[in-house]
Amino acid sequence: MQKVIDWAERRKVLLSAAALGLAVLMMFWVVNTPAVVGAAATTRALPIYCVARDDKAVSLTFDAAWGNEDTQELIDILGKYQVYATFFVVGEWVDKYPESVKALSEAGHEVMNHSDDHAHFSALSAAEIRANVDACNDKIEAVTGIRPNLFRCPYGEYDDHVVLALTDMGMHTIQWDVDSLDWKDLSAGEIRQRVVSKVSSGSIVLFHNAAKHTPEALPGIIEALLADGYHIVPISELLLTGEYEMDHTGRMVPKGKA
Repeated sequence: MQKVIDWAERRKVLLSAAALGLAVLMMFWVVNTPAVVGAAATTRALPIYCVARDDKAVSLTFDAAWGNEDTQELIDILGKYQVYATFFVVGEWVDKYPESVKALSEAGHEVMNHSDDHAHFSALSAAEIRANVDACNDKIEAVTGIRPNLFRCPYGEYDDHVVLALTDMGMHTIQWDVDSLDWKDLSAGEIRQRVVSKVSSGSIVLFHNAAKHTPEALPGIIEALLADGYHIVPISELLLTGEYEMDHTGRMVPKGKA
C-alpha cells in the first residue's frame, strides 16, 4: 500500500514540474516574440488612405510602372476639365519615358515616387528603402526640377518599418480608399460606377497609367464628381497642414480628432 501511495505522490510531483516547465517555456516565447509583445502595446504606422476634409475635395492618382501608351491621352482628358492629378512613377519608368514625365509636370500634375524598380519594400532594410527612394527621387527631380515628398508603395505593400523609414526621410506614404480596379480590365462603365459610388470627401482614388479602359472611363468620372459638388485636387493640396494624426483606418485627421 505504501508503494502505491509513494508512486501517486511522485506522479503528482512530476506533473507539477512538467506544468511549471511548460509555463516557463510559454513565458520565454511571449517575451521573445515581438508580434505578441507589441500587439496590444503599440499602434501601427499607417500610410494615408484618405483625409478628413470639411469640403468636398478628392484626389485622382495614377500609378505608372510599365506601359506608356495612354499618358498623353490622360493629360488631354484632365486638361479638358482643368483637373490636376498625382502620378506615382517608378524610376525605371522615368528612365524609359522622360519626355512623358516632363509632359506631366508641365501640364501641372504632380509627379511623385513609386519606387525605383517596383520592389517589395517589406523585404528591404531601412537603408535599402532609403537608397531605392532616393534613386527615384533623383530621377524625377532631374526631369521636373521638383523633388518628390510623396511615396506610394509598390503593390500597396507596407508594414511599420516601411512607413517609419519613409517618414524619417520626410516622405508621406500614400495609399488609397477607392480602388478603381482598372488593372482588372473592367469595362469603362464598371470603373465609373465603382469610383463614383465609393468616393467621399477626402478620398484618394487609385487608377493606373496604361490600364485598358481608364481613358474611356475618366471623363464620365470627372463629370459625375464635378456635378456632385466635388473639387478635384492633387494630393499635396488634399493633405492637412499643421499638426495631424492618423486614426485606426489610415484617415489623416487634425491633431486630437482621431
